[in-house]
Amino acid sequence: MNRILAISDIHGELALFEELLLKASYNPEEDQLFLLGDYIDRGPASSGVLNLVSELQEKGARVLLGNHEAIMLNACRSGLAKPWNHWVGLCGGDATLASYGYQLSDFEDAIATQTLPSFIKTLPKLEEHLQLIENFETYIELEDAIFVHGGVVPGVAMAETDPMQLLWIREEFHAGYEGDKTVIFGHTPTYRLHQNPTDYSVYFGENNIIGIDGGAVFGGQLHAFEWPSRQIISVEHKKPTSDD
Repeated sequence: MNRILAISDIHGELALFEELLLKASYNPEEDQLFLLGDYIDRGPASSGVLNLVSELQEKGARVLLGNHEAIMLNACRSGLAKPWNHWVGLCGGDATLASYGYQLSDFEDAIATQTLPSFIKTLPKLEEHLQLIENFETYIELEDAIFVHGGVVPGVAMAETDPMQLLWIREEFHAGYEGDKTVIFGHTPTYRLHQNPTDYSVYFGENNIIGIDGGAVFGGQLHAFEWPSRQIISVEHKKPTSDD
């Protein structure tokens, strides 16, 4: 393997994802691709992103679960109205369903009759993607680095950590990590880590953490982070010109 490429928080931005893979000259026969979660929600093409993620996984990419995939799974598998409404109302799940050609009204009867999980099993592509997500990993640990969606719990071994904490943790990890291994993570848009609303660049923390969620779906950047070289390849939304 020539290099590891890590990408996180695509959030339905299929065109940017495809552009980034081309710009990075990704070659599955030579490169190892790590995808760090949050492929869905808010952006315009979540279904298309998951199709591509599945293809990349078949070619050798390692794929991690993000908190948005966990939210989607809970919404679709629990059959309960509260997690469903949380997903589609607050987390961008409405955009994800639209990418499959569905409207929220298509699910009203199943919610009302508490038959949502069985109804979703009749929707082939959505069910296929849920089964795909159910088999994603939660972290990748190498001799010198850890790749994870949200972060690690300081002082707790990876194998002993509640997987959900790896998807959701923020400040406790950002401020408290003191490990020897470099942690490459997404989940928290880097402008928040930089404390600058216009800075979407990769964040290099003084405590050996590297944040790569460039907030692409918010108009920021989508990053591919090379390990161990620490080189960065980035793409961003094309700014409209006066001729558009």
